[in-house]
Amino acid sequence: MATINEWVAGARPRTLPNSIVPVAVGTGVALSVDALVWWKAALAAVVALGLQLGVNYANDYSDGIRGTDTERVGPTRLTAARLTAPRAVLTAAWACFSVAALVGLILVATSTWWLLLVGAAAIAAAWFYTGGSRPYGYRGLGEVSVFVFFGVVAVVGTVLVQVGSVPWQGWAAAVPVGLLSCSVLVINNLRDIDTDAATGKRTLAVLLGERATRRLYLACIAGAHLVALVTAAATPWAALTLLAAPLALRPCTRVARGQREGDLILGLAETGRFQLAFGALYTVGLALG
Repeated sequence: MATINEWVAGARPRTLPNSIVPVAVGTGVALSVDALVWWKAALAAVVALGLQLGVNYANDYSDGIRGTDTERVGPTRLTAARLTAPRAVLTAAWACFSVAALVGLILVATSTWWLLLVGAAAIAAAWFYTGGSRPYGYRGLGEVSVFVFFGVVAVVGTVLVQVGSVPWQGWAAAVPVGLLSCSVLVINNLRDIDTDAATGKRTLAVLLGERATRRLYLACIAGAHLVALVTAAATPWAALTLLAAPLALRPCTRVARGQREGDLILGLAETGRFQLAFGALYTVGLALG
């Protein structure tokens, strides 16, 4: 049986900013229009974390039983390393999805019914990323899904359940958040590009090649800053995100200079720290208006 520490590692904590940041930023938008509902923001965070943990364990399970994680550079995976039974990992994934679904039903009941369809789509997207007979994550579509569900859906959904509608700031703020979520996946897949190619896992990094993938990572980071600065034209405090720029220098340098494998594991952690700082500053900036 896997230890607690191994289960925590299997949850991929370095990816958790993908779920925390969008809810925080969406709550910042709600604050800007004096429509903050704390308990709804908290429930939205539980839903986002449930989906994030669920997709991480589901990915561990699906890649593990396919054998695509047997030879890897990154942190150990529960299924591939045979630290616990595959069924236990699958159960953990669906337990997380179930928590997200049950809490999401409360938000549906107190906002609008069609969010039920959005939630069902989010769970389906999380599972079929690497699950099922034709996982879309193996066809270069992972980044698109991350942008949609951990960018647009998470930010806009958080705003909607609190405000009742979505002002333009909510849609605009979803773009840099989605780009930063994509940057986490891009650097992760850049690290695994050789092993993924060898096992037939055709991620976007494999399809684009190493050089273009490195450029894509840098474009995601730069694009997030650019869009935040565009929103600063109407919401000047959004320019606070520039204070996070120094935290992006180290991972961007690693990627630009062609570092690989273990160095990119460090780059992933650095990307997460930058993402958290950017998200916190953007939240404050949007809330101040």
